[in-house]
Amino acid sequence: MKKEAWVISVSMGYGHQRTAFPLKSLAVGGKIINANDYEDIPFKDRRAWETARMGYEFISAFKRTPIIGKIAFAIFNYTQKIWHFYPKRNMSKPNFQLKQNILQIKRINWGKHLIEKLSKKPLPIIATFFTPAFMAETFHYPGQIYCVVCDTDASRTWAPLHPRTSRIKYFAPTQRVAERLNLYGVNRKNIFLTGYPLPEENIGSSKMEILKSDLRNRLVNLDPKKSYLKNYKELVNLKLGKLPQKSNHPLTLMFAVGGAGAQRDLGVKIVKNLAREIKTGKIKMILVAGAKTKIKDYFLEKTQGLGSAVEILFDETVDGYFQKFNQALRRADILWTKPSELSFYAALGIPIIIAPPIGSQEDFNQRWLLNSGFGLLQKDVRYVKGWLFDWLDQGFLAECAMQGFTEGEKMGTFNIKKICFG
Repeated sequence: MKKEAWVISVSMGYGHQRTAFPLKSLAVGGKIINANDYEDIPFKDRRAWETARMGYEFISAFKRTPIIGKIAFAIFNYTQKIWHFYPKRNMSKPNFQLKQNILQIKRINWGKHLIEKLSKKPLPIIATFFTPAFMAETFHYPGQIYCVVCDTDASRTWAPLHPRTSRIKYFAPTQRVAERLNLYGVNRKNIFLTGYPLPEENIGSSKMEILKSDLRNRLVNLDPKKSYLKNYKELVNLKLGKLPQKSNHPLTLMFAVGGAGAQRDLGVKIVKNLAREIKTGKIKMILVAGAKTKIKDYFLEKTQGLGSAVEILFDETVDGYFQKFNQALRRADILWTKPSELSFYAALGIPIIIAPPIGSQEDFNQRWLLNSGFGLLQKDVRYVKGWLFDWLDQGFLAECAMQGFTEGEKMGTFNIKKICFG
C-alpha cells in the first residue's frame, strides 16, 4: 500500500512552503495543499488568509520606512515574541495571537471546508503551519495530525490552546523546540525530535553520497590556503574521504532574499562591492529572486554589465523555484541570507553569512547559528572584498561548513517518514 499523507502548507512567505517541499513525495498525488489557496476554497476562508498574508508582507517591507516602520514592526513582533527560556517555568498560558487564531477558526468556521474535504480520506495530516493543525483538531479530523515546526525555537502560538489534551503531534527540528513545546504544556509523547526536513536531492540516501560529494568540492573553494585542512585533515578524511585537487565549480556566493523581498537592496550592494572580483572570475554570484517577478527585474536592472558571472535564480512557480534553488545550492559555497528556515541548510555543509534578522523567531535562529558555529555575522558590506576573502584565507568558512555537516541534523525528512509510516 502506498504511503501517503495530506501535506499542508500556506503560501505566506517561503518558510512554510520550503519546509513542506521535501515532503512532497509523501503528498497525495505529489501535490502539497496550500490551506489558503486550494481549489474551491470558500471565499470567506480565502479572505481570512489573504488578510493575514498581506499584513505579514506589508509589515516586513514597511520595516524599511524610517522611524515609523520600525515602531510598527516592533508592535507586530511583540505579538509573536518568543520569551526567554530561562528560568524554566510553566509557559502553557495562551498568548494573544493564539487566542485570536482559535477565535477566528471557531467564529467563521475557518478551515472547516478543507478539513471536511480531507476527512473523506483520513490519511495523516502533516502541516508546516500551526493554523491548519488547529483547524484539523477543532473540526475533529479523524486521522493523525502532525505539525512541523520550521524555526529553531517556537513561540507559544505554535502550541494548542489546551496542550495537555491535544491530539496534535509535533516534529521538532531542534532540542530547544522540543523542550519549549513541553514547557508550553504539550505532552512529551506528542513531541518527536526529528530535525528539520531537508531536500533529499541534496543528501542522497541515508549514506549521504550526494551531500558528501558536494561538500568535498565546496571545501576546496572554502579553504584555498589549506588553513582549515592543516589542523583538521584527519576529521575531513574520516567524514568525507580525500578531497579533490580542484573543485568542480568556481567559488560561488549565493544571496537569498525572503518571500517579502525586504532585503533585496543588500544583494545589490554585495554585487556592487564585489564587481571587480566578479568580472575577473574570482567569485561567481547567485542572486535568488525566488518566485517574485519584481525582485527578478530589480536584480536584472541593477546588475547590468556583469554578464553571466551574476546568475539570477527565478521561477514563476514556488515549486519550480525550490527545485532550482536546491540544484543551485549544490554548486554554491556560501549562503548569505537572513536567519530564516534556511538556517537549517547549514547541515548540508554550507556556511551561512547571516544578514540582519527580521522578527523574533529569526533572532533565535541567529543565536542558534552562532552558538552552533554554523555561521558568521555579516560585517560592513562596503568592505566585503576585505573581510570575505580574509575569512576564506583563514579557513573560517570551511570550519563553519564542516561544523554544520558534523553537528547539524540532516535526516529530518527520513525521520518524519519513519514516524508517520513506521
